[in-house]
Amino acid sequence: MKFQGLNANIMSLGGIAIAMGAMVDGAIVLVENLHKHIERATAQGEQVKGEARWALVVKSATEVGPALFFSLLIITVSFIPVFTLEAQEGRMFAPLAFTKTYAMAAAAALAITLVPVLAGYFVTGKLKAEHRNPLNRAISTGYVKALTAALNHPRKIVFAALIALVSVVWPMQHIGSEFMPSLDEGGLLYMPTTYPGISVGKARELLQQTDKLIATIPEVQNVFGKVGRADTATDPAPLTMIETFVQLKPKSQWRAGMTTSKLKEILNSTVQFPGVSNAWVMPIKTRIDMLATGIKTPVGIKIAGPELAGIQQVGVQIEQALQDFENTASVFAEKVAGGRYITIDISRDRAARYGLNIADIQEVINTAIGGRTLGETVEGRQRFPISMRYPQQYRDSPEALRQLPIVLANGANITLGEVADIAIEVGPAAIKSENARLNGWVFIDIESGDLGSYVQSAKEHIANTVSLPPGYSLTWAGQFEYLERAEARLSIMVPFTIAVIVLLLYLSFRRVADVALIMVTLPLALIGSYWLLYALEFNFSVAVAVGFIALAGVAVEIGVIMLVYLHQAVEAFDGKACSTTHAQASAEQIKQALKEAIIEGATRRVRPVMMTALSIIIGLLPVLYATGTGAEIMRRIAAPMVGGMLSALALTLFVLPTMFYLVQAWQMKRRS
Repeated sequence: MKFQGLNANIMSLGGIAIAMGAMVDGAIVLVENLHKHIERATAQGEQVKGEARWALVVKSATEVGPALFFSLLIITVSFIPVFTLEAQEGRMFAPLAFTKTYAMAAAAALAITLVPVLAGYFVTGKLKAEHRNPLNRAISTGYVKALTAALNHPRKIVFAALIALVSVVWPMQHIGSEFMPSLDEGGLLYMPTTYPGISVGKARELLQQTDKLIATIPEVQNVFGKVGRADTATDPAPLTMIETFVQLKPKSQWRAGMTTSKLKEILNSTVQFPGVSNAWVMPIKTRIDMLATGIKTPVGIKIAGPELAGIQQVGVQIEQALQDFENTASVFAEKVAGGRYITIDISRDRAARYGLNIADIQEVINTAIGGRTLGETVEGRQRFPISMRYPQQYRDSPEALRQLPIVLANGANITLGEVADIAIEVGPAAIKSENARLNGWVFIDIESGDLGSYVQSAKEHIANTVSLPPGYSLTWAGQFEYLERAEARLSIMVPFTIAVIVLLLYLSFRRVADVALIMVTLPLALIGSYWLLYALEFNFSVAVAVGFIALAGVAVEIGVIMLVYLHQAVEAFDGKACSTTHAQASAEQIKQALKEAIIEGATRRVRPVMMTALSIIIGLLPVLYATGTGAEIMRRIAAPMVGGMLSALALTLFVLPTMFYLVQAWQMKRRS
C-alpha cells in the first residue's frame, strides 16, 4: 500500500477484511493435515521426533500444498473483473481489489514456504487426539451420521440441491438493481426545479419559504439555500435551479424509528409549491453525477431532436406519462423553449426621421440597462470599477423601457418607444447540445433505489404512451448510465475469469471430471447469498457484484481442498481393493466400502472447513452490521459472502461428497 500510494481508507482496509478468512485457510489446512499425520503415527506407536517429525511435515505439506497454492491463486485471479472496472466504480473499488490481491498473493506464497516450516517448529509435544475434544467429537459424530444418510440417498440429495437452487428464482425476481447504494453523507441537498421565466424577486421569495418549511422538521439542524449562479464562470446555474443544503442533527437526536428515507418523505410532503419539482439528494454524490452526466437526479432522459419546440413537446408528454407512474417521486421536463426575452426592435424609418442611427439608440439602451464603466477606484491593493446605469424603476418593465429618454442633437427629447417596438417574446432559456444535436432533459427522482427495474418498466410505459416524432430520440442517463457501463464490462470479464479459473483447476487436478464437479456445484454456493440479500432488502449493485466475486473464489478454494481429501481416501480404498479380487466382493460391498472411504476423507476435512467458514463469517459480521458513513457499501460487499458461506458450507460438506460418490460409482461401473 505504501509503495503504491494507497491510503488506509474504508475500501483498502475492506479488501483486507474480506480476505481475512481465506488468508488463514492455508495455514489451517496445513496445520490440520500435519496434526492428522502426527496423530496417526503416534497411534501406530511411531516416535515422532527429529527427522521423522520433519519427514511427516514434508509429507503432509506435499499432500495439500499444490492444491492449496492453486486454490489461493484462484481466489487472487477471481478479482480480475474488479480490476477492469472503469470510471467512478473503478476508482472506488481499485483500493479494495489491490489490497485483497496483495494479501491473497502473499498468503499463497507463505502457505507453501513459511507455514510448513513454522508448523514443523510449533506443532510439537503431545497432541490431543481429535476424538478426545468434546466439541470435535460431537461435530464429527453428527457429521458422519448426516453424511452417511446423504450417501445412502445420493440422488435425493442432488435433487434437494437442485430444488434449493431453483428456489433462488424467487429472491432474484424481487431483488432490484442499482449502480451503487446511496451513501449517508449526514445531510441532504434540496434541488427543486421551477419553470423558466421566474423573476429574481419571486425566486428569492420561494427560497425563503422553502428554507423556513425545511427548518420546521425536528431532525434539521440548519438550512442554507442558494438560488441562481455565483460570481464565477464555473457555476452556470439559472434562477430556475435552487440549491439548499440541509444539515441534519446526529442520529442519536432523531425521533424514534426515523430513517433517512422516512425523513425524505416527510420533507417532500412538507415542501409543496405549484410548479416546483422536488428532488432530495446527497450533496457530494449529486455534484459528482452532475459533473459526469449533467443529471442531478438518479434517473434522467435526454431528448435529442432538430427543433427545441419539438423537444419540449416530447418532454411534456414524458412528464405527463410518468407523473403517476409507480415508484416515481417526482418528474420534471425542462421547458427548453419557455424562456422570456425582452425584444427591442429598432425602427430604422422612425429613427432616421429624428436623425438617429442604430448605434446611437443601442448606446442609450446599453447605458440605461447594462450600465457603463466610468472609472476605477483603488483601495489599497484592490481595484473596483465605477459603473453607472439608470435606477431599477426606469428599466424593470417593458412599459418603463418605452419611457427611456433619448436626447437628440438639437436638444429635443424623445422616448425609446417612439423609435423602437418593445415586447416580451418566448424563446429558449438555454440551448444544450450533445453529439451535434439539440437536447432537452427530463429529471426523474424515484422513491426506491431499484434503478434497473424502474427504467425497464418506464421504458415500456413511455413506448406505449408517448409518440416520438421522426428525427427525435431518447437516451436514459444519470446513474443508470453507470449501471449499464458496469454490467457491460462485467458481462465480458466474468466469463473470461471463469475460463481462467477452469484452466487453473485443470492444472491442479489434471482431471476434467473434478473440474466439472466444482464448476457445476459452484452456483449452489450462491443460494445463501441471494436469500440473505432478499432478507436484508439489498438491491443488486456493483458492491454486491464484488461480494459475489469474492465468494466465488473462496467457495472454489474450500471445494478444491475437499476434493484433495476425498481423492486421498479413494486412492487408499483402491489400494485395499487391489489386494482383494473383485470376485470376492459383491458390487454392494464395493459401494459400501467406497462410501466409507468418502466418509473418512470428508471427516478429515470437516474441522478445517468449519474453521474457515466460521472465520470468514465471524470476520464479516461486524462489517455486515456496521453503521456510519461508508457502511452502506461495505455491508453490500459482506452480505453475499456471509450468506454464501453458509450455503457453501452445506455444499462442501454434503453435496460435493455426494456428487463425488456418484461420479466414482459411475466410473467404477464403467471399469467393471
